[in-house]
Amino acid sequence: MALLRCDFFSDVLGFGTSMTVLLPDTGTDFPTLYLLHGLTDDDTAWTRNTSVGRYAADRGIAVVMPQVHRSFYTDEVWGRPYWTFVSEELPGTARRLFRLSGRREDTFVAGLSMGGYGALKLALRHPGRFAAAASLSGVLDLATRIPSLDRPVDPHMWQRIFGDPASVPGTGDDLFHLLGTVADPPALYVACGTGDALYPGNVAFRDACAAHGLPLTTDFGPGAHDWAYWDARIQDVLAWLPMTGR
Repeated sequence: MALLRCDFFSDVLGFGTSMTVLLPDTGTDFPTLYLLHGLTDDDTAWTRNTSVGRYAADRGIAVVMPQVHRSFYTDEVWGRPYWTFVSEELPGTARRLFRLSGRREDTFVAGLSMGGYGALKLALRHPGRFAAAASLSGVLDLATRIPSLDRPVDPHMWQRIFGDPASVPGTGDDLFHLLGTVADPPALYVACGTGDALYPGNVAFRDACAAHGLPLTTDFGPGAHDWAYWDARIQDVLAWLPMTGR
């Protein structure tokens, strides 16, 4: 498995950015997992803090980890269009640069915390692109949690991203709203530790999926909001992915 740090210019963002890529040593047309980082991380976090490279090698899957800063995978009102970048520009750039499959059945997305939110937003807004999506300790009830998610180190974060944070419920940035707009979502997986402050929101997401009749695989058990939990759970996600014929 090759580990690549790719620096490239983003036309959408208007500046240079980066992605970290795990690529099988041989073959072509690889199934691909887009693996998203959390709020305080960057595109190198998964490879620095877990053994995802070893786990991905066992499955023969490429892993693309983009850099989106503290954007919540959203087109920021007073910042940059990170949603457009990650949902439109990034997949095309990655497929041009590397030997990745573009087929839906070979394309997956997952993430932790902020990235768990981003992964499910991608899956619910573009269900025809992904065969499966997984959230680990995701901020799934973001629309209702924003008032309680204070960030003293970035006090204007919510205003920068959303303008008026109170406008998020009922929009395409509200996962609970999106559940009612998608008829045929990809396979969905949600894991969260019971010791995580985000656990109640994950349970509420499970219940909302059930109310909409959407199938969901859940993994709720002991665990905190930390890399020990995510290193274990990403192994479960890779084993769960429906990689047909591989």
